Amino acid sequence: MTQPSHPNPRHVPAANAGCAKGDPKTLPAVLLAWAVPHVGRTATVTDASHPRTSSQVWQLERDNGTRFYLKVSPSGAAFARERLAYRTAVPALGHHRAPQLIGSHPGELALLFTAAPGEPVKTVPLSADEQRAVYEQAGALTAHLHQAGEATGDRYEEAVGSFERAAGRAQEDVARAGKLLRPDERDLVLESADGLLRVGEVPVCLIHGDNRPRNWLWSRQDSRLALIDFEGYRPAPAVEDLVHLAAGAWSDALGLRDAFLHGFGRPLTGREEVALRYLAALDAVSGLIRGQGSDDDFLTARARRTLNLLIQEGHP
Repeated sequence: MTQPSHPNPRHVPAANAGCAKGDPKTLPAVLLAWAVPHVGRTATVTDASHPRTSSQVWQLERDNGTRFYLKVSPSGAAFARERLAYRTAVPALGHHRAPQLIGSHPGELALLFTAAPGEPVKTVPLSADEQRAVYEQAGALTAHLHQAGEATGDRYEEAVGSFERAAGRAQEDVARAGKLLRPDERDLVLESADGLLRVGEVPVCLIHGDNRPRNWLWSRQDSRLALIDFEGYRPAPAVEDLVHLAAGAWSDALGLRDAFLHGFGRPLTGREEVALRYLAALDAVSGLIRGQGSDDDFLTARARRTLNLLIQEGHP
């Protein structure tokens, strides 16, 4: 995550922040030395990583309370995607609507950002009116991001091939899931994968890639939403940026889908509606595997719920 909240942050004095680079949760001295000329002297360095080895994020804070985030990308591809997003599309979101890229270090796969205002939406208790405002603004920001990232040339070819790649991964996921899937769930996923190949032409662009409340920040003081974490930025059908929402919050509260699409500025096309159902089924089996593998009961239950809802609603 670009600007995550961490349940048990570790504060390390900046002067003593260096350690062996093999420790993914302690900021290496070489990165602190690189960051200081960009942000000034830091009073504290806080581990802001998620509890997985691939997540390496630190909060740097000055004496005056100004905060920055330093992220080491999990791969060269993720680094390139996120840097591209910050250099080309993120400025279109507007002031305070996303972190700003201060610097990048390709050799260390490191990115340095300002801290966007607000707290992660998933941690903030929201009134019904605030929820609708959050989703309407999320729709508008998603639209701005999509409009800023035109998929042409090789990017267009990558985007139009995304459904085929998703269908291929689904076949693999079904095999991996094995007995985790009931026969009717297995049939749903396989039929969805097959159907995705026959959807036809849909709008394509460069998408956020992980567009959901955990990557949204809400500033209650300003009633303003910001987007974070752009390492999934890639060419794809625009509807792929709505999958996590359709399988999650949209099914939890009435009106959030309408609020999002109002901000998004257009209804989904008929083909996008069909594709969204197929993609939700494929996302659910992937979530079921991840949930079982990590003993995440919430993720497992949500995946199962999505599959059940899709089965009850019938096939498109």
